[in-house]
Amino acid sequence: MDRTPYQENIVKRYYENKPDIMRQKLSELTTELYLAETPKKRAQLWKRVALAMKNLNLPEAQIEALIAKDDPTALAHFVERRLPKF
Repeated sequence: MDRTPYQENIVKRYYENKPDIMRQKLSELTTELYLAETPKKRAQLWKRVALAMKNLNLPEAQIEALIAKDDPTALAHFVERRLPKF
């Protein structure tokens, strides 16, 4: 697929900013987890958390341990303290 130089630039900037985008997404998902009212919704949100963390190339064991806790506070702490700010 051929892209214009403008499109190539957009794609390039996306990948340059991907860590920041994923960090922001994790922050938003943390808020959604606090507000989730059903176990089904929480399960869906945790799946999205796992995907965002995989996009950051975090170790699988670290992702699984955090998700196993099922604790939005632990996720908030992780995002704020342990994720590097890019």
